[in-house]
Formats: sequence, structure tokens, C-alpha cells
Amino acid sequence: MIEYNKLIRDKIPEIITSSGKQCLVETMNETEYIEALDAKLNEELEEYQADKSLEELADLLEVIYAVSVARGYSIDELERVRKQKAEKRGGFEKRLRLKGVIESGSEEV
Repeated sequence: MIEYNKLIRDKIPEIITSSGKQCLVETMNETEYIEALDAKLNEELEEYQADKSLEELADLLEVIYAVSVARGYSIDELERVRKQKAEKRGGFEKRLRLKGVIESGSEEV
């Protein structure tokens, strides 16, 4: 048996079974689930960084949604806060890079 011991999508056991294999799964408690989601978030980010594909970006977003709900927020709340921050601080459309800040009275350039 190959051991994985990681969070999987809900339909993965069905997919494994339909391929003629067997799998062992367990339901995590809330604390374990949040820890597993945090690990999955890192895993999906690494996969996106390596691949840069839209599919990996979608996986990352799915985990972000799950983390939000697991921590007691709705996806609507997440989106509302995202929009508020974008209105207050802007988004990233202008592709700006902060190279430095000159303090008043400083002679450095």
C-alpha cells in the first residue's frame, strides 16, 4: 500500500474505487482539517509556482475557499473583504514595484 496521509478532494475515493483499486480514508476533526488545509495551501502554491497553469491556479483558489469556510468565513465574506481592500488600497493591475521610500529630510536618493 502506498501511503499519502494528506487532504484530498471529496470525490477522490470514488475515482480510486472506480479504477478497481481500494483506498483507506478517514474523516479529520476540525483541528486536523484546518492544519491539513494549511498544508494543502502550501502544496498547491508550490505546484502553481512550478507549473504556472490555470488548473493549478484553480486548485489554489479551491483550497483558499475551503480555508475561508473552515475558519468560519463565507466565500461571500472573503470576496467582500477582497473588494474592500481593492477599493481602499487598489489591486495589482498597474504592475507597480516599490523601489524605495525617501524619508523627509533624508538626503539619500
